[in-house]
Amino acid sequence: MKTVGVIPARYGSTRLPGKSLVPLCGKPLVQWVHERARLARRLDRLVVATDDLRIADAVRDFGGVPVMTRVDHPSGTDRIAEAVAQLDAGVVINIQGDEPLVDPALIDRLAGALIDDPSWDMVTAVCPLRDEADYDNPAVVKAVWAADGRALYFSRSLIPFPRDGRRASPGWHPWRHIGIYGYRREFLEKLVRTPPCALELTEKLEQLRALDIGGRLRVVTTDEIGLGVDTPEDVPKAEAALRAAGLA
Repeated sequence: MKTVGVIPARYGSTRLPGKSLVPLCGKPLVQWVHERARLARRLDRLVVATDDLRIADAVRDFGGVPVMTRVDHPSGTDRIAEAVAQLDAGVVINIQGDEPLVDPALIDRLAGALIDDPSWDMVTAVCPLRDEADYDNPAVVKAVWAADGRALYFSRSLIPFPRDGRRASPGWHPWRHIGIYGYRREFLEKLVRTPPCALELTEKLEQLRALDIGGRLRVVTTDEIGLGVDTPEDVPKAEAALRAAGLA
């Protein structure tokens, strides 16, 4: 079973067009992501799925492998599914293309969850939600899961809701979903063939489609929230973080 990491990198980002090529400390964003992901030990192959020749050329320039995909994909998941259709892949790890400090150890944990236990269809990650200002922030997705690690639900609302008050619930705290995924190939193909369900359309969360069709989605926990580059204001923050980590 081959495990392939795929970095989706489309050009037409709404808030930061061409962000995959935005320079951070002298290197394009996609190169930082690639260099971090390349440190993961449980990936047999790493590719960049893109819809733009400029990104593909940049990937080749730093020694990466681009895979060209259509421009009109509705999501990164669809782009990844097209990319791996051309590859020998039993397990696919969707590595966010805007995370210059993505943790290679987390990639390995996601890959290992699927490699080591064939009963799981998908895997994703969560971290503690420490900032109370984000409890009611719909841009911050929350997650709950069962004792065996199986995802129960994801929501833009606060879940679980502490009926008797946050201070009256010992040990209670919400968990923040991190948008990195692993898929068993057969389930990925099923997922992109299935139309969005009512839950997905309501919450605008694609992972709810996986739950709706009966997918067994494993949740792994981490302490690291990661650092996404989504707007021009994020660029200096990312550069400062790279320097602080001793990478630039």
